[in-house]
Order: sequence, then structure tokens, then C-alpha cells
Amino acid sequence: MARILLLENPHASADDLFARADHEIVRINHALQGQELIDALQGVQMLGLRSKTAVTREVIEACPDLVAIGAYCIGTNQIDLEAANDHGIAVFNAPYANTRSVVELAICEAIALTRHLPEKNASLHDNVWEKSAAGAHEVRGKTLGIVGYGSI
Repeated sequence: MARILLLENPHASADDLFARADHEIVRINHALQGQELIDALQGVQMLGLRSKTAVTREVIEACPDLVAIGAYCIGTNQIDLEAANDHGIAVFNAPYANTRSVVELAICEAIALTRHLPEKNASLHDNVWEKSAAGAHEVRGKTLGIVGYGSI
């Protein structure tokens, strides 16, 4: 049985998977840093986090029981990979976990921009109700092209 610390509120399905394997799960729904993180990792074999928790060399060296770090996000830049490697700690991430959400957000933003929603929102916050749709466009019948790079 391993003790697993999950930070930054990863999806609850992780709890079910680990519980079925008889692992003890400790959940803290926010990021930890420095000594607070070191204290929480005592006796922990696996750390699951998102992007706000910084796992530094100092943290890794102070946590001898740690054998794996799972980053439930795209990158691993918040983890000192060299220190993890030096201490035999496996590090993995989930680069495609948020792909659908990011694509949906990109489409939503494109629609919001064609409708001039940021300007309309600012006007409403200034207590101005602009009924005009001048300059706003529907996306129906339009072709959307997104130019970018990477997995998303």
C-alpha cells in the first residue's frame, strides 16, 4: 500500500483508481510550496499535482519516500526533473488531458470576439446597455482557421 498526496484538486476519478489498488489517498485542494510541501510529503510515495505546486530540488531531497510525481497537466516545468532523476523518482504528466477543454475554450473565445462580447461586457460594467449589434457577426456560414503549434 502506498500513500498518495493529491494537490490542486485533480479529478475525483483518481481517488477511485487508487482506492481500488488499496492506496491511501490524502487530498489538499490547493497548491503547497516549500516547507509546507515538504511537511505534507513525509511518508508519501506518490505526489499528484497540477501546475501551481513547485517541486524543487530542496523538496525532493527532503522527501526520501517519494518514488513518483504525476503532473495532471500539460507540462512538467514546475518539477525539478534533474533532481527527480538524481533521486530515482519517476515523473510523468498528462499532456492530452485538457485538450478538449482547451479546444472548446478557443472556439468559445473566437465566437465571443466576433460578437464583441468583451466590449459589451465592459459597457455593462459601466452601467451602459448597448442594444446595437453593429459590427458583431454570427459565425454561422463562416470558416474558422486556428493557426498554432503543439499538441492542442
